[in-house]
Formats: sequence, structure tokens, C-alpha cells
Amino acid sequence: MAREFSTVGVVGLGTMGAGIVEVFARNGIDVVAVEISAPALERGRATLKGSTDRAVAKGKLAEADRDALHERVHFAVGLEALHSVDLVIEAVPEHLDLKQRIFAELDRVCRPETILATNTSSLSVTEISVATSRPNQVIGIHFFNPAPVMKLVEVVRTVVTAPEVVADVEALCARLGKVDVTINDRAGFIANALLFGYLNHAVGMFESHYATREDIDAAMKLGCGLPMGPLALMDLIGLDTAYEILDTMYRRGGRDRRHAPVPLLKQMVTAGLLGRKSGRGFYTYERPGSPVVVPDEATPLATDGALADGARAIAKVGVVGSGTMATGIIEVFAKAGYEVVSVTRGMEKSAKVCEAVKTSLNKGVVRGKLSEADRDAALGRISWSATLDHLADVDLVVEAVVEELSVKKALFASLDEICKPGVVLATTTSSLPVIDVAMATHRPADVVGLHFFNPAPVMPLVEVVRTIRTSPEATATARAVCAALGKTGVVCGDRSGFIVNALLFPYLNDAVKMLEASYSTADDIDHAMKLGCGYPMGPFELLDVVGLDVSLAIQRELYLELREPGFAPAPLLEHLVTAGYLGRKTRRGFRDHSHR
Repeated sequence: MAREFSTVGVVGLGTMGAGIVEVFARNGIDVVAVEISAPALERGRATLKGSTDRAVAKGKLAEADRDALHERVHFAVGLEALHSVDLVIEAVPEHLDLKQRIFAELDRVCRPETILATNTSSLSVTEISVATSRPNQVIGIHFFNPAPVMKLVEVVRTVVTAPEVVADVEALCARLGKVDVTINDRAGFIANALLFGYLNHAVGMFESHYATREDIDAAMKLGCGLPMGPLALMDLIGLDTAYEILDTMYRRGGRDRRHAPVPLLKQMVTAGLLGRKSGRGFYTYERPGSPVVVPDEATPLATDGALADGARAIAKVGVVGSGTMATGIIEVFAKAGYEVVSVTRGMEKSAKVCEAVKTSLNKGVVRGKLSEADRDAALGRISWSATLDHLADVDLVVEAVVEELSVKKALFASLDEICKPGVVLATTTSSLPVIDVAMATHRPADVVGLHFFNPAPVMPLVEVVRTIRTSPEATATARAVCAALGKTGVVCGDRSGFIVNALLFPYLNDAVKMLEASYSTADDIDHAMKLGCGYPMGPFELLDVVGLDVSLAIQRELYLELREPGFAPAPLLEHLVTAGYLGRKTRRGFRDHSHR
């Protein structure tokens, strides 16, 4: 039987500490809430009151339950007040010496059987535990912010944490209605170890002017379905906190260069640009603590998307290719009012593409998203061809053929001869260098990447890839076309992976390495990212959907171009692909899908 915790102490009543107090008190447990001074105690009390009042206003907590919750909390200054509690959770700032001092004092004050827990997100629980004479009763209980809402708790055991202590804490998490994942004491645990490498990489992209803050954030929200973009999330976490976590992970986690904080981060912290809490970080906020972003000198000017920045007028569009992507792009342009010329290799393929577009449009009618008249008008705008010569009078060509450089280069050389001057030539490649395709023509200034996401009619994001030869007019034209299609176009340089894949796949690769090291299970890692970070899918769910062979190919491309040791594909990923375990399409990947 797990032990019963009737009274719990919480040390530190910042946002996280006050949230932890609320979690325990909501679940009928008496709490002794402790701070270092009377003013800090009052701030903690106000934070708790504000949170519970908001819950009442939203109808998520009855007034009587709120009042009962407050009755269970006893506020006190100083650790002496914790002399008779069953469990203490420390939630003070992420400084090892501070935490060690507090644990040494708790060891003196608390009863011998009291469990001492830290809410650290990055520091070594082991190093904290050795400040006490009871390291076997020290454990990490890492809540996620905001604690009353977030379901995940990482339970972190050291090599000497007693098994019954782990079992008691796991049972307590279940009583609190939380999902716990139990792991060993390693830098960043699960969620932060996977999250912060990705966040740091995004800051590096911004620092190098590869893409704007708005485009980086829009790309990850719209391309991956994440609740927040990485730079907005950094502002929410606090840049000083993020710096401390990265620095700790770098020092504790084998000095992986990807965890070395990007220099810009240190500069911003030194300048007091800490994110939302200071009113300014990557974005500017209405006031310190406010979530409301206000325009600043870096905010892009709003354009009507029509013919801004020298964008060229586009009326007629050619789409080359016969696969799923080409079919989706034809539909998107036709629905948006463009005349479309579809070119495939042979009329038989044309007939198949035509049938696929009709089927998709009919589905739209059945679902009530498209009228019959609009469907008929869209189909009426498309002409079907098996010869590139029919592209002689189009204003834009979008190529969506197989991902082989030789094929694309040969096609662009042909387009160069056939198309009139001033036509924008776009490739939908997701992994090949756009400049290689551009240099197969005599007009590299007119060549851009237009990377649509699958399925094109549904996904709102398009990556607009400019090479070092792309003209500003061609980039502006591509952006204006995206706006006319109702899509969000994000502009980036011609680097492997562009924005989305360059940020997404190293994170997925890190998850595979974590599994490979037997640090955690695929289920726990997926739980951690979905429940701790609000991701729509865990990394292993996503890998099985994308296809392990596709993921490996993208990861190899990134490694080949950036030569970053941390980007080398995980051996486990390579072995699964060699074994033919490619994910859902072969009914076996990281999980067995044969019975699903």
C-alpha cells in the first residue's frame, strides 16, 4: 500500500510554486506554503487567489470549492513551518547552490520519514540530494506550467532513491489526476531535453536572419500544429530561465553544441529582454506580464497582398506533375480563381489526375465546404495536357514531380526554353537545393521554392524559398500568390530542410536517440511531449505517420549540409528502415500497426 500524504509543504510561491499549491489543495490535501519574506508570501497568496478566481469565472471551479481550497492552505515565512509535513516540494529559481542550501535546511527541519522533492526542470536531482543525510528519500517531481492545467508530471529517481519513495510519489500523482512518467536523473529529463534543443535551434535561425520571428513561429504552428511558435514560447518561458536550462543541459548533457545557448540569448538576457515578464523579448508586449503582443520596429508592414513590393500579376498557372501533391496544388489554384494548365507525362496520367481532382472537389461539396456551382467553376478553369509546350503563355509554373535532382533540372531547362520572360518558375521540393534547380535555367532570378504541405488543399502553410539569385520581385510574387490562395507564406533561405523540417526532424531524431539509450519508453516519450508541451502527436506517433524512410532521408540531408554531429541519424532509425519497418504504411514502425 502506498503511503497517505495528508500534509504537503511547498517552498517558493512564484508562478510554478503557487500552481503546485493549488493542485494539492484542489485535491483535498492540506498545504503549508512557504516563502522567504512577508512580501514574497503576499505575492504568492495573490497569485493563488488570481488563479482560483479565474477558474470560478470560467465555470471550472465552484465558489464553495474555491473557498474550501483556500482553507486548506496555510501560508508561512521560513522553512521551520514545515516540521511536520509528509512531503516537501521545492520550487525556487534554478540555481544549484540555492537548492542545496534549502535541502540541507529541510533535512534538519523535517521529520526523518518526510520525502523531499525538487521541481527542478534541468538541474541534477542527485547533486541536490547529496546536500541531505537522506538522499534515498529525495526525488524529482517536475510539474509543467501552468501546474493546475498541465497533465504531465515527470517523476525523477536518482540511483539511490528508494523504490518505495518512487511508488508513493507515483500513487500521489494518480491521486492528483496527473499522468506521470518515471525516469532517471539526466539533463533535461524527457520534455526539456527534446524541447530546448529545438528552441535553441530556432533562436539560431532568427539570429542569422534566416527568417523573421513571425515566419519562424507561423511555420511551426501551421506546419506542425504546435500550440505556439518557438520564439513566442521562449518569451513565455522567460529568456533567463531558458538560458539557465540550456546552459545546464550543455554542461550536464555531454556538451552537445546544440544545447550551447545561442549568443543572442545571453545578449538579450543581459539587456533585460526576458520575454513576457519584462514586457519585451523576441516580441514586444503591452506591459510586463501581459500576453498581448504589440507592434514594434521589427513588425512587418501589412500589405494587401495584391501587387506589393513589385509582385507580378498572375492569372494563369501551370502545374507539372501527377502525384498527390500536384493534384492538391491544381485544386488549390483552381478553387482560388486561377486558370490552371495541368501537364503530366501522357494523357492516361492526365485522366487519373483529373479524376482525383474531381473526387476531392466532390468531397468538398458533400461536406458542405463548397457549392456545386463553385466546384463546376473550378473544374472549368483547368485544362489538361501531356505536353510542356502548353505552358508557353502561363504566368507561373509550379513543378511537383519526383524528388530527383536530375529530373527537376531537366524539366527546368525545358521550362526555360518554353516559358515567356518574367514567368516565375517554382519548385515544390522539400529537400533538394533550389539553387541547383535554378541554375539549370538562364533565369535563376525568376526561380523560387514553393513548398506546400500535404494535403495541399487543407494545410495552410507554404514555405517560400529564395536562393541567393532569386529576385525580390519573384519572392514578392510568390508571397502574393500564397496570400491569394488563402495560405500563409513564410520566406526563408535555401538551406536544407527550410524552416519546418530543419527544426522538426532533429527533434524527432533526438527522441529516437533517447529511446535507443533505454532512457524511456516510446509511450512515455510520446506522453511527455503531448501532455507536457501540448504537441498534437508524440514523436514516435509522428515518425510512424511520416514514414521512417522519409524521416531518415530528411535527417541525412540535414546532416550532410550542416555537418552538425548532433544531427547524425540515430542508428536505431537506420536499423528499422533497413529491416523494412517504415511506419504505418508497412504496418510496423516504432509500433505495431497490424491490429489497428
